[in-house]
Amino acid sequence: MRVLLVEDDAMIGALVQDSLRDASYAVDWVQDGLDALGSLRAQTYDLVLLDLGLPGRDGLEVLKTLRARKNPVHILVLTARDAIENRVQALDAGADDYLLKPFAMTELLARMRAVLRRHGGHSTSCLENGHIELDLVAHAARVDAAEWIPLSAREFALLQALMLRPGAILSRSDLEDRIYGWGEEVESNAVEYLIHALRRKLGQAQIRNVRGVGWMVSKPQ
Repeated sequence: MRVLLVEDDAMIGALVQDSLRDASYAVDWVQDGLDALGSLRAQTYDLVLLDLGLPGRDGLEVLKTLRARKNPVHILVLTARDAIENRVQALDAGADDYLLKPFAMTELLARMRAVLRRHGGHSTSCLENGHIELDLVAHAARVDAAEWIPLSAREFALLQALMLRPGAILSRSDLEDRIYGWGEEVESNAVEYLIHALRRKLGQAQIRNVRGVGWMVSKPQ
């Protein structure tokens, strides 16, 4: 899953970026509101973590601009602005959630899962398609209610990308976008290696290859 972090405080930004990478997110970090808008024109993201007090363009203006462009990306505001009117403005402008600084990373991760869960129509922190269950908290998967199997960070990120769009065929570049952020080296044949590893753990039939196009998991029946 790919996240855009928009935060001008270098210490907070570095801490959040490292923590999100440890949690298997692909993270791009910008420190300016104008850079955020440019990044969102050039790249598709699953979630934006948006500070409000930004140079270049205020975070609230970034939010309003995105919604005026009909960009449906999920947006979680991270800010020290604690006045009720600030929260109301951001939520009315189209933010999905609002988290005050300072915050614990465990709460941020939980709120990110909650935003994505709500929009995906899921009531728990598991993605499932009728055969595979993927636990977003434990980073484990199982097939047909068998034993839970722990996944590596990259395995989890790839399977999550497929499970968020069951029935859709994702190409190698689609999957690389969900696994790697800016500046991270894309290893040769990484996607094929991870697919092979997941099939060994979950069964060959659970991830289907559409020759010359990409990979998919089945839709729920």
